[in-house]
Amino acid sequence: MSCDCCRAGPCEEMFGPDDARRDMDAYLRHGLDDIEAQTLAALPPGVVEGARVLDVGGGVGAVQAELLRRGAASGEVIELVGAYAPFARGLAERLGLAGRASFRVHDLLADPDGVEPADVVVLGRVVCCSADGPQLTAVAASLARRALLLTFPRANAVTRFVAAAQRFVFRLLGRRYRAYVWPTEVILGAAEGQGLRPVAQGRNRVWQYLVMLRP
Repeated sequence: MSCDCCRAGPCEEMFGPDDARRDMDAYLRHGLDDIEAQTLAALPPGVVEGARVLDVGGGVGAVQAELLRRGAASGEVIELVGAYAPFARGLAERLGLAGRASFRVHDLLADPDGVEPADVVVLGRVVCCSADGPQLTAVAASLARRALLLTFPRANAVTRFVAAAQRFVFRLLGRRYRAYVWPTEVILGAAEGQGLRPVAQGRNRVWQYLVMLRP
C-alpha cells in the first residue's frame, strides 16, 4: 500500500536517507541504545522464541533485527517513510537476516486490516510523532498476540515544554511535523483497552518503556 497520506508527509519532512543511514551505522557499530536494550531485557523468557515480529515505524529495523537474532522466526517493519527501505534491507542482508526480515511502506491507521497480527509488536518512539499516538497504540495492541513493546517520551515539565516549543516553531515555519508527549496513563490505557497488561516498565532521562503481555 502506498502512503501518500496526511501522516506520511510530516514524517518525511523530519526523517530521510541521511537519518536512515545514521541509524543503520549506529546499530552496526554499537547495537541498540540504552532504552531499547532495557526494553528487550524486560521481556519474559519464551516470548520471543519462534515469534513473528511486527515493528511499527521501525525505521531500519534495528529492534526487529535484534529480536530475530534472539530467536524470533520472522519480522516485518511497516513505515510511513519510504527512505528507510534500502537501509532496512541493507541491514538485514549484512546481518544474514534477509530471508526472515521484510519492510514495506504502510499506514497502519488508514488500513489496519492490511497488517497481519504478530506475536510481538514494537512501537519504538512512534506515538510521539503525531496527534494519533493513543489511537496508534490501540491498533498496535489489537495486533499483538503475545506482547507489545512501547518506548515514548517521559511526560514531565521539560519534555512537555520542548514538545510545545517544537510545535510552535514548526507552525511558524510552515512545517507540518508535530511532536507530542503523552501521559503514561493515556498510552497504558489505550493498550489495556485491547486486553494487554503491563509486566515491566522503566525509564532514562528522556524516554520510558512499557512491556505489555496478553494474559
